[in-house]
Amino acid sequence: MSGDRHRRIFAFEADFSGDLRCIPMAVRRKLDLAGVKLKLAHWHGLSEAERRDLLAWPDSPDELERLHRWLLARSAELPQGPARAIDPLHTAAWLRGGAIPDVLLESCRQLGVNLRAERWSQLDELERFALVKLCHPGHEHRNLPRALEEFDLKS
Repeated sequence: MSGDRHRRIFAFEADFSGDLRCIPMAVRRKLDLAGVKLKLAHWHGLSEAERRDLLAWPDSPDELERLHRWLLARSAELPQGPARAIDPLHTAAWLRGGAIPDVLLESCRQLGVNLRAERWSQLDELERFALVKLCHPGHEHRNLPRALEEFDLKS
């Protein structure tokens, strides 16, 4: 799969991430894989060029380790203090095209969407990441229907 697919901003998030004032899903995925909890205040403390660099940052294991080190060092210079190191996600359900996570199945059921395993497995990793993130408690769920439509999953 092309690395460019992991650098894109989805249509459902373009109104708030297109100008990089919010953290795009592509960057949030890299943060999870790199093991960094970056708050929106940290994100706003970065220059626009740094935010664009994070969106374009490669996601090979070596590059994710470099991202981890860079973000912790760079964020330590910000008034908000350093970002928090977390365990990198290497076994999350969105990394695999196998079983659909229960939290996503339940959210889809509530929306009247029947997400089939066959379609889940056809999504790329960033699309699966976005769907799982959009249905987690504490996240604004209004974008889940928009993402399902964008990924052609509404039935």
